[in-house]
Amino acid sequence: MILFLVMAGALWGIGAMMQAPRRVRWTMIGVLYLAVLLVQFLLPADNPLRLATGGSRPEWVLVGIAAVVFVAYRRGLRWLRARAQANAPQTAVQTGAFAPVELERYARHIVLREVGGPGQKRLKDASVLVIGAGGLGSPALLYLAAAGVGTIGVVDDDVVDLSNLQRQVIHTDARLGMPKVFSAEEAMRAQNPHVTVRPYQRRLDAAAAVELFAEYDLVLDGTDNFDTRFLVNQAAVATKTPLIAAAITQWEGQISLYDPANGGPCYQCIFPEAPAPELAPSCAEAGVVGALPGVVGAMMAMEAIKHITGAGQSLRGRMLLYDALYAENRVVALKRRDDCPVCAKHT
Repeated sequence: MILFLVMAGALWGIGAMMQAPRRVRWTMIGVLYLAVLLVQFLLPADNPLRLATGGSRPEWVLVGIAAVVFVAYRRGLRWLRARAQANAPQTAVQTGAFAPVELERYARHIVLREVGGPGQKRLKDASVLVIGAGGLGSPALLYLAAAGVGTIGVVDDDVVDLSNLQRQVIHTDARLGMPKVFSAEEAMRAQNPHVTVRPYQRRLDAAAAVELFAEYDLVLDGTDNFDTRFLVNQAAVATKTPLIAAAITQWEGQISLYDPANGGPCYQCIFPEAPAPELAPSCAEAGVVGALPGVVGAMMAMEAIKHITGAGQSLRGRMLLYDALYAENRVVALKRRDDCPVCAKHT
């Protein structure tokens, strides 16, 4: 069994040097364990390979059972914590006059002619739901909290992984393995204790999305796959909730406000169907420069602040395209499709 432990330690160390995600490293050790189990059960007792691995068949089976129990225990704890967080009574956002510390905190907003006291009050009374606490969600969530948005929901079913930290700035090395929604909640509460954070550690489905979106004034979509984007768009259209959606790849990003209830197109007016996988590879496949989601995610927060306060001109009916490699911005006009299968039936 000592040989197994040495090999497992070597695999873990090699994986760490190569910056492989923890899931991959645990998978490698699991494959090694299965190989040892096959050796124990398929080879005769006097085989040199079986002797080298040591232990008996019952001992190796017990090792596997112990590992399964440990993993099930950890997952159970995470599930219970998620349920407790979801069902816990939320601290009510303060209404009425600002506390003196809030006036000082938001002073730079309040002196802006386009925001002022009324605009900051609208931010305080607003509720924004962010789908995804990854690259785009990280800066968006931090800036929404810093801006004083009263209630901020965040949906994500993933946990913090080492490969996330190159760009997902809301998470830290100390919170590796923690569900992203709770890591984000911790960072947002540290940034601004005057906002209410609602973490939802779950995978979004159609029924839950419609029910959830109805509780919020605005939705921000920072997800990285078309299935979820289409689901988010359909729920936003069904509940007449404005949607700010952005996407990034390699050095480029895009962002728009989709609001068919107020004359703009919906997401599927512009992207009626998902492209072929080779035309839209994920960040894991194509790569992404670390600061790009910071730029585009901050733009999402900026558009949310503008939408809530009524400042300036929003991106409703327009899409901003950002090319970081050549430092270029371009805005293109967007139009609704009368035959859109999603928003046409809701107007």
